[in-house]
Amino acid sequence: MRMRILVVEDEPKIAGFLDRGLTGEGHRVDVVTDLAAARLAVAVEAYDLLLVDRMLPDGDGLAVVRELRRQGARTPAICLTARDRIEERVEGLYGGADDYLVKPFEFEELLARIAAVTRRTPLADRIEIADLSIDIAAHRAFRAGREIPLTAQEFALLRYFAEHRGHVLSRTRILDAVWGTTHDPRTNVVDVYVSYLRAKIDKGFDTPLIHTVRGAGYVLEAQAR
Repeated sequence: MRMRILVVEDEPKIAGFLDRGLTGEGHRVDVVTDLAAARLAVAVEAYDLLLVDRMLPDGDGLAVVRELRRQGARTPAICLTARDRIEERVEGLYGGADDYLVKPFEFEELLARIAAVTRRTPLADRIEIADLSIDIAAHRAFRAGREIPLTAQEFALLRYFAEHRGHVLSRTRILDAVWGTTHDPRTNVVDVYVSYLRAKIDKGFDTPLIHTVRGAGYVLEAQAR
């Protein structure tokens, strides 16, 4: 499964090693080098996995994991650190990390840890945003109690929006996640299907849920932008 991964690491060699290795595995990787940049990154992007160094120039990388957990986010997180004391590992796990990997480590071990934490992260069976309810298992969507007939592709797009609700998603990112890399990046298929969804999800309701963010993309949320 291709993921969007945030690497929070201030050592250039390790950051470059992780970036190259994970990109080579087909993942999309963002690298930041301090806690402030990590906080900004998770505020504007929806990541599938966090790899977080604990010893950063401006603080403990575990702080960003704790903050996400307080907000209810269940994004899998692995702490990467040179600290190998058992007390610090326990602190990391109690702080919301899903796993703890001590440097130096082999890349194959990291891949195994990533597979483990992403496999055991529970997926929601139902997602609710305002009066919109999405039954993931049944591939059915309802608004204000009324079922909305959706094609398989429309449902896939709606699910992607819902799983990243509140985050502005670019057309390129949507195309890559929902349609894959076989489509021409210049295609207007994303705009076409968003218009289909709007006609079914928002038409006839006072509060639109799908919003256009000029020059950036689209976002699904109850608040108007």
